[in-house]
Amino acid sequence: TELNINYGKYLGAQINLFLKGKQQPKLISSHGHTVFHQPHLGYTLQIGSLNEIALLTNIKTVGDFRTLDISKGGQGAPLVPIGDEFLFPDYTYCVNLGGISNYSHKLNGKRIAQDISPCNIVSNFLAKDIGLDFDDNGDLGRIGKVQIQLLNEMSNWSYYKKGKSLGIEDLEKDFLSIINQSSYSVQDKLSTYYEHLGQIIGPFLKGIGTKSLFTGGGVKNSYLIERIKTYSESELIVPNIEIIDFKEAIIFALLGYLRINKEINILSSVTGASSDSSAGVIIQV
Repeated sequence: TELNINYGKYLGAQINLFLKGKQQPKLISSHGHTVFHQPHLGYTLQIGSLNEIALLTNIKTVGDFRTLDISKGGQGAPLVPIGDEFLFPDYTYCVNLGGISNYSHKLNGKRIAQDISPCNIVSNFLAKDIGLDFDDNGDLGRIGKVQIQLLNEMSNWSYYKKGKSLGIEDLEKDFLSIINQSSYSVQDKLSTYYEHLGQIIGPFLKGIGTKSLFTGGGVKNSYLIERIKTYSESELIVPNIEIIDFKEAIIFALLGYLRINKEINILSSVTGASSDSSAGVIIQV
């Protein structure tokens, strides 16, 4: 609770610094920071107090987008597909390579989506073993060797049989232990992990002639992109840097806009909830 309040104050202060000398917006839409996500148990938690943000900025603030959907039996995730629907309709698939990889796709007139696999969380974790924040451009993995036994163990992870929504605690539970227990070099682990991601993510993108929009920090890892291309029929499109870095921010602004206008911003076809929602808590100072 203390961290929730302090982080909200921090966000409010950073927003004020960013807006200094700029035109003031009418709305702040805040995702918060997810510290726990267990929809099958009926709860999730994103911290960063909306009250503190609104009070410090004196701007209407919207957030807490996930909990209503979870109350309706949904996963509370992913939330980005509503933006894919409105803003990027020309692509067959929209893929985000963030800490977790996820995608959305229109099938039989309905938008569907899911978390595909871990992504940058694990490669960053491995890079830190040798004192780096991340594997720049995938260069460490590129010089490593794919270890077949480790690759098979990753591919047999239980999430791939029935999972739809991933949290960091799911990785801590049993995926990271697969990597930690192996004695291979960091380079070999990374090379094997990228091959694994290629084999898992690539086959989701079906159809020769289809186009897939790729965003998120993982697209800056050229070796990872190469491995995904190897296993995919679809053409991978990497957009300009603004879309790569800020696609989710743009879409969360849209979520807030839809909420204050009482329009649907969470798709049950994506989350598995009993119905669509216009979700989010609105704080008007």
